[in-house]
Amino acid sequence: MSALEKAFTSKPGKAIAAKAGLKEPPRLARGRTWPEGAIVLAEIGESTLARETLALLGRSVESPIVDDGQEPAPGYGSRIGALVVDATGVTTIDQLEQLRAVLRPAVRGLAKSGRIVTLARPAEGDWEQRSVARALDGINRTVAKELRGGATATLVRVTPDTVAGDLVSTLGFVLQGRSAFVDGQAWSVGHTDSPATALDDRPLDGKVVVVTGAARGIGAAIARTLARDGAHIIAVDIPAAGESLAAVANEVGGSALQLDITAADAGRRIAEHAARAGGIYAVVHNAGITRDKMLVNTDAARWASVLDVNLAAQIRINDILLDPATDGGLVDGGRLVGIASTSGLAGNKGQTNYAASKAGVAGLVEAMAPDLAERLITVNAVAPGFIETEMTGRIPFVQREIFRRSNSLSQGGRPVDVAETIGYLLDPASKAVTGQVIRVCGQNLVGA
Repeated sequence: MSALEKAFTSKPGKAIAAKAGLKEPPRLARGRTWPEGAIVLAEIGESTLARETLALLGRSVESPIVDDGQEPAPGYGSRIGALVVDATGVTTIDQLEQLRAVLRPAVRGLAKSGRIVTLARPAEGDWEQRSVARALDGINRTVAKELRGGATATLVRVTPDTVAGDLVSTLGFVLQGRSAFVDGQAWSVGHTDSPATALDDRPLDGKVVVVTGAARGIGAAIARTLARDGAHIIAVDIPAAGESLAAVANEVGGSALQLDITAADAGRRIAEHAARAGGIYAVVHNAGITRDKMLVNTDAARWASVLDVNLAAQIRINDILLDPATDGGLVDGGRLVGIASTSGLAGNKGQTNYAASKAGVAGLVEAMAPDLAERLITVNAVAPGFIETEMTGRIPFVQREIFRRSNSLSQGGRPVDVAETIGYLLDPASKAVTGQVIRVCGQNLVGA
């Protein structure tokens, strides 16, 4: 049971929530679960990309109900699990009406934890095409805020050369419960020379993955989730967390490495440890700290420590692990994932140093991705919002409840939500996804 659920089931929690007029948040379906109810496919134009991808996923589809302008509006006879809209052919303002016409009945008939997924092209072409691309983003974000019962909306931009195999991991992720706390977001999928042919439930079998900050909280959830997907975990954390670190490593059948990532030799020590396991497939840079103060009270030491741990250490470690001469370094075709934050994307009072470091992580993955494309190494980031951890559990109840409620799903996320998104990015089938920052925030209203 999550901390949020405990808050509502305890007597004080129920009393405070009732006084504040707060309803119990929807329960989110998580894990490798598909939506309950039919998957409806709407194709606007001649593209068959969504249809072909759903076929690779082994999902059957039904035809959409279209709002014909009559009142009352038509609806589905029973609840549907998802609506997938192939809007890659939408390039004019007039065509947006076709999107409205399929969305209206679906929004009314969507089951709990249902999904609305829209495929679209990047913002390219003439003035109208570019404006329509942004309009689709606005529709996606607004629909996400209007959905109920834990349902979510996602916009996936695909390039003209994207094929079904490039998209299979992404469409599988956004339709399944693994994306439970990813809402109102948009990111891009490109094309690779070796697209996938199916979705694998254990995509990381035999692959070595380094997870920093793995002793507790989000880091421990990442280790557990990636181990579930078959990875051999090298769990890294500071010596002071050695006991917890060993417990996590033992639990997932991995190995522990006690290490301060800011040490000058951190990258070399990680590589030496990994060399015994055959080299590194992926690194998840999860380790991070906060030293919150208003800027007027932030001294140089507080500023430097956060930037060093959260950003500079990643760059130093990457430099070593990406050097082809490093024994035990990152292999070609590998994965790098950084942890950004909604605080970095939107700013947050009292967190100038933290926001700088996390915005820097987002900038780093965007900069590195094209440089590593030739080696088929993808570089992405995940930006969590309010996630239920021991740290957030120490926030006073009223303030904590405000943070929880400030998103479209009216609740805090769980560490596993961050972990599942990282698992998607590490999947070998996600090789067409790089340079992206995916927010795991329930569509947090700050910077939404």
